[in-house]
Amino acid sequence: MSEHSIEVTSASFEQDVVEASRSRPVLVDFWAPWCGPCRALTPVLEKLAAEYGGAFRLAKLNTDENPETASRFGVRGIPNVKAFVDGRMVREFTGALPEPGVRQFLSLVVPSRAETIRRQARDLIAQGDFDSAEARLTEALALEPELYLAHLDLAELLVARQDLAAAETVLEGIPEHRRESRYELLAGKVTSWKRAQALPDLSEIAARLEREPDNPEVRVALAERLISEMQYEPALEELLRVVRASRGTPRDEACKAMLRVFTLASDQSDLVTRYRRLLAAELN
Repeated sequence: MSEHSIEVTSASFEQDVVEASRSRPVLVDFWAPWCGPCRALTPVLEKLAAEYGGAFRLAKLNTDENPETASRFGVRGIPNVKAFVDGRMVREFTGALPEPGVRQFLSLVVPSRAETIRRQARDLIAQGDFDSAEARLTEALALEPELYLAHLDLAELLVARQDLAAAETVLEGIPEHRRESRYELLAGKVTSWKRAQALPDLSEIAARLEREPDNPEVRVALAERLISEMQYEPALEELLRVVRASRGTPRDEACKAMLRVFTLASDQSDLVTRYRRLLAAELN
């Protein structure tokens, strides 16, 4: 047995397979000493367990010595390989599959190397180790450029660091059909940042608004600056005033900005619900 392959029995099955599968997938090889196909399959399974470097555990159970467990899991022919994930059996195959077939089976139950690294990066982010997390995400993307969850994780990290130009570049690499709610949130933050780059600072805009209180463009500019600083409620209030008092382009821009804030402030459900209702009332 290698460090990634163990013998299990009926007595150890619950701990070594069922519970262990809550932290990583476990493949159980139900076999017997007299089984020729089992002897053909075992080296393939052990080779892949070593190659995957701990991405899954291989557990071997002798069905002659542990018939009750084989019966419990409906083993009717051997070799029988069952994959356990999160405490339950999720997939299986019977017979001595060739190596390509076993690899295909593994692809359905075991995270890729890149995905494993991405999950490690998420743990590092949770621990506040952003430099190491960024390095791991970069490594994951080098291995699997189309791992779009890693693109989103990296963009999210860059936004948190206020490196929005780099985040924009990462987001541009995600095709439209893979863009979902987290993409929209991050893209909204980048858009707000880009808009703010062309605006004066908050005090200058506020001073101008005092001189031109009826200028909707200045009020929208004030709201954009507030959005860039994540002051969502005062920004929504300014935008709603424009919607109420204006027509044409200023009103359209204010509506679009409010919709963007609803995405950015999606974790503030009470705020979003209140201003959605107020905007709907003005538009009806």
